[in-house]
Order: sequence, then C-alpha cells, then structure tokens
Amino acid sequence: MANPILIAKNNEISSVILPRMANRHGLIAGATGTGKTVTLQTLAEGFSKNGVPVFMADVKGDLSGMSQQGGSNPRVEARVQQLALSDFSYAKCPVTFWDMFGEKGHPVRTTIAEMGPLLLSRLLNLNDVQAGVLNAVFKIADDKGWLLLDLKDLRAMMQHASENSAQYQAEYGNISAASVGAVQRALLQLETQGADMLFGEPALNLDDLMQTDEQGRGVVNILMSDKLFNSPRIYATLLLWLLSELFEKLPEAGDLDKPKLVFFFDEAHLLFNDAPAVLLEKIEQVVRLIRSKGVGVYFVSQNPLDIPDAVLGQLGNRVQHALRAFTPRDQKAVKSAATTFRVNPKLDVESVITELGVGEALVSFLDEKGIPTPVERAFVCPPGSRVGPATDAERAESIRTSILNNVYEKQVDRESAYEILKAQVTPLAGDEDDATAASGKKEPASRGDSILEAAAKSAARAIGSQLGRQIIRGILGSILGGRK
Repeated sequence: MANPILIAKNNEISSVILPRMANRHGLIAGATGTGKTVTLQTLAEGFSKNGVPVFMADVKGDLSGMSQQGGSNPRVEARVQQLALSDFSYAKCPVTFWDMFGEKGHPVRTTIAEMGPLLLSRLLNLNDVQAGVLNAVFKIADDKGWLLLDLKDLRAMMQHASENSAQYQAEYGNISAASVGAVQRALLQLETQGADMLFGEPALNLDDLMQTDEQGRGVVNILMSDKLFNSPRIYATLLLWLLSELFEKLPEAGDLDKPKLVFFFDEAHLLFNDAPAVLLEKIEQVVRLIRSKGVGVYFVSQNPLDIPDAVLGQLGNRVQHALRAFTPRDQKAVKSAATTFRVNPKLDVESVITELGVGEALVSFLDEKGIPTPVERAFVCPPGSRVGPATDAERAESIRTSILNNVYEKQVDRESAYEILKAQVTPLAGDEDDATAASGKKEPASRGDSILEAAAKSAARAIGSQLGRQIIRGILGSILGGRK
C-alpha cells in the first residue's frame, strides 16, 4: 500500500494526497511568485518516492534541480523547523531529461501520422476548409500506404494532392490550390519555429516515460521547455499529444493503489486559449476518461478561470496559492476559486486567498471515500531535492548516465511518402547506390542496436493492422472518426 503524500501542514492538521485518489486529477493555481513551482516539485517528489513516474514540463529551468540533492538553503531549513518535519531529509530524485530540440535532454519526436490531422490543424491554425483538405491528404496517404513521418513527407503529399486534384476530387472532395498553398505556408512557418525537430523517428516510446529506478522510485521526466515555450502553440500541442497518446495506448486499469503516471500540465491556459469547441470537447473527454487508465493529470495555472468549467469540475485535489484582486477579472477569479472549495467555517476563503504569503496555500484533497476535505490554510512542505536549477554540467551528466542515452539521439530517415513520390518523378538506376543517390538519402555508416529497436517500435506504431497499410492516428483524431 502506497503511503500518503504530505503536501502541506499547519498547527492543527497535515494535508496529504492519498495515492489511490491521485488519479482523480488536480489543480495548482496562484499568481506569479506565490510558490506554484515549489508546490509542483513537492508533489512530484512525493509521487516519485511512492514509485509513481511523473511527467512535467520545465518552462523556466527551475525544476531541473530535482536531479540534485538539496541542502544549504536557508528558506528550506526555516520551513522544516517551522513545520516540525522530523523525518525530513535531503535527497535527489531519479530524473530523465527530455528536449524537443535535443539540446538539454533526449530528443522528443513523434511522426506526422501519430500526431494526426486534428492536432496538426490546431498546430497550424487552419480554418475549416484548410483542415478539410489536410484530412483528405491524410486519407489519400492512408489508402496508398504511404507513411507520413516528417514535415517533408507531408509537404510532398500536399504538393502531390494539389497536382493531381482532378484525379482525387470525386473520391476525396475538392483540393483547391489556394487551400494547399495556405497549409504549405503554415508548415513553412512551423518549421522556422523548430517544429521540424519534433517530427521524425525514432518516435517517443511512451513506456520510456513510465520507468522506476533500482530503488523502486518513480522516474521524474522533465521536458526542458525554456526554448520550446517561445512557441506556445507547439508547446501546448506537444503536451496534448502526449496526453492523448497515453489515453489511447494504456489499458483500462480500474481502481489502483497508486497511479501508473502523474502528468503535470504547466501553463495550462495555453492548452485552452483559442481552442475550437470540438477540440475542447475532446480534451474534456480525455481528462474524464484517462483516470480509468491509471493516469492523474494536474493542471498548473496562474488563474483558475483559465480552466474550462467542464475540466475544472474534474479536478478533485486542489492547491490554491495567493491571487491578486486588482481588476474585475481578478476579483471574479477570487470568487470563483473560493466557491470551488468545500466550506470550512473557520475560514473566510474569499478574503484569505488575497492574503496568502509565499509558500502558503489553501488546500483540499480527496479523502478515502473520494470526498473533498474541508479547505485548510497551510504552508507547503519543502522538497528534499534542490530548489532551483541544475548546472549545465550536472544536467549533462544525468543525460550521459541515463539508460536512454543514445536511444533517441540519432535520427533515422527511412522510406516514406517523400521518397516514394520523389522516386516517381526521378528515374532510378538499377543498382542500390544509384537508387540511394536518386532518393536523396544517405545511409548512416552504422547504427546502434538501441536505435534500430527504437526505429522498429516507431514503425510498429506508424503502421496499422488493416493489410499493414493504414496509418495510425492519435486518439483525438480517432475520436472524430479517423481510425479504422
């Protein structure tokens, strides 16, 4: 049985998260500088100690310190004494670093096929007509068995569909040159933001996010996002894709003693800003149903109003840091946050929210019956790992000694739509060397077994079961009727 996770404490009560209720999701909210990052670190550390793997994005670089043992921090030591934490000890967490750009962690990649047309349309900010053309192009690729792995595959397919629009019109609908041009321009803009690093192989194996170390502690997966955060739409879409893939690929688990994985979605407002209604509906559905797969989702946001009511109502575990009430919207947020807690007659919640100090919060977690506990005002317990960033050298050493080192670092470019279409317009010589030259591909001199294994797993995920030719899409695409 997993141990309760102590999150916050006051003179009268200790507020804990029960691991078997942790997959009922949660919210960490509060204004900038009120202590959300340390709260997130304390939660993640508690889950790790209980053998629960964690995924989180580090948008400021502060969370990388979880890979190092804490100590020599006067504020932490003062809080330990204030809360009389007799069993507190400094210890680092097992951490795996990830980075879409491959600079500060293992590369994170997916394929165009796995991302699917719905999320790509969101990523490219397409209108309904352009999104319809993109769906048609995906269907053409499906029917022909041409893999869409990276951006050049999709660009080649868009060009092919445009040049042969008359041939495809009867079966797939009108594919106008104007819509294709708009999609191509959006793809070009996406590439300039670095998204070409996101698409390709070896694609991420979700099992690698759900590891424990030799001591049975859950591995904390940190997506280094300080650079990625400069492209907020890519950031939000990547995290949403990860969440939807977990929903699709994990089996039903029922009620567990502890989650299989806890997923923290930082800067959650980016997920919901300007999202079309159909996407919001699917996000709500995924959040509601992923609980049964053993995954807990915790949204981190400055303002609880950033989270749609349909999603907010599913977040049973709450940590609310201070909010400011300078504007009418701020005042609305304060009232909204106050009404979501179970009443505690000792507290005037609406007033207290604006008075909380740094590291202080209003907390309410689910009890053993799944009922929210009365809200309490308490201080968040400090983490035992370092509060603040790891150095470049420390992070590089963590990457070097990781069991995933050299699994994802070498990109593999196998035959897919781009190569097939190029071969149709470029006569190939009979020998293998000429064929390689005509396709524009250069085979690497050697590849490690781990790379080949990772590429094979990518291939398995990219090829469906119907005659081995249908391209797999993520759950958000299949919910809309994409998967066969």
